[in-house]
Amino acid sequence: MNIANFGPHSNGPFSPLTRTNYSVKNTVRPLVSLVVPAYNEAALIEGNLEKLCRYMKSLESVYRWEIILVNDGSIDRTGELAEEFARHNSNVRVFHHITNFGLGQAFKFAFRHCRGEYVLTLDADLSYSPDHIKKLLDTITTTKAKVVVASPYMQGGKISNVPWLRKTLSVWANRFLAMTTKGHISTLTSMVRAYDGRFLRSLNLRSRGMEVMPEIIYKARLLGAMIVEVPAHLDWGLLNSEPERRSSMKLWHHAMAIILSGFLFRPVMFFILPGMLMLLFAAYVNMWMVFHFIEQFQAMKAFPLFFERASAAVSEAYATSPHTFIIGISATVLGIQLVGMGILSLQNKNYFEELFHLSSTIYRAQGEAVETQRQ
Repeated sequence: MNIANFGPHSNGPFSPLTRTNYSVKNTVRPLVSLVVPAYNEAALIEGNLEKLCRYMKSLESVYRWEIILVNDGSIDRTGELAEEFARHNSNVRVFHHITNFGLGQAFKFAFRHCRGEYVLTLDADLSYSPDHIKKLLDTITTTKAKVVVASPYMQGGKISNVPWLRKTLSVWANRFLAMTTKGHISTLTSMVRAYDGRFLRSLNLRSRGMEVMPEIIYKARLLGAMIVEVPAHLDWGLLNSEPERRSSMKLWHHAMAIILSGFLFRPVMFFILPGMLMLLFAAYVNMWMVFHFIEQFQAMKAFPLFFERASAAVSEAYATSPHTFIIGISATVLGIQLVGMGILSLQNKNYFEELFHLSSTIYRAQGEAVETQRQ
């Protein structure tokens, strides 16, 4: 459950800005909600909010806009500075978590309180410059996609001034996730995206941390939504003026979340594929086991009865090459277990997808009913 309070300027979650009559389509400029989660960003929050406001004002001939900033339990002056900025900018609303719940929880809370026809999520450090906003909006309005992802890893994308370790981990994490999704999407962890607002609010999200980003892609794919990528430039050069600033992302936790996300996308890669490889290895080892048995069986001419001769041959073959028997049998058992677990995981995945489709339909219907009542 989210625990939050509202800034004095916000007028609660439904300010006059968000009580627009959306039934008057094509006669008003669409509302764009910029969602900005922030955790310990006091060094740059005011300047970056000013940059966002200045950029959005340049788009006012086409869009109305609001900025929703979620102060996710910062222990510095992030919340205080954001509140002060919002007092002088009516398009900005600030919400506060009393503790650091994580990126996913911040997004889920913000999604419930924004009413834009388009929702854009941005990083508070603006490592993706504000000019990505127009590119994302142009793409989602022309393609009618439900999700548009800013991708530094696709052709035309670029990464600058990112530490080697972080860059390497991010590149391989996205390659891994791209492989689990059959390579259709090159960047699944990017925070900078544009969403169809109605579609986004119909998703029932569960993740509390950074794994919310691949979760959204996964659930959008389950619903058959169009997902588009646009080339983007991830640049940490703007952070050079803050040498002591550290990323709050816990790399180990994020790595485990990536692995779990990959499992959700394609469990066959974790069980059935390794199981089949193990069974192939077991078959190779067992061929040598059979070879040793035949060799000893032919040598056991002192035993006239077949079963006595076979038993003695097995005993002698095991005594001669015990490792062949142990490895062969163990690999066979392990391979069968992995394949069996893979089949069960695929079955559970199918059950989950059926339940997800059902719950999404119900959740969407409830959301539309609430939205209709508010109009």
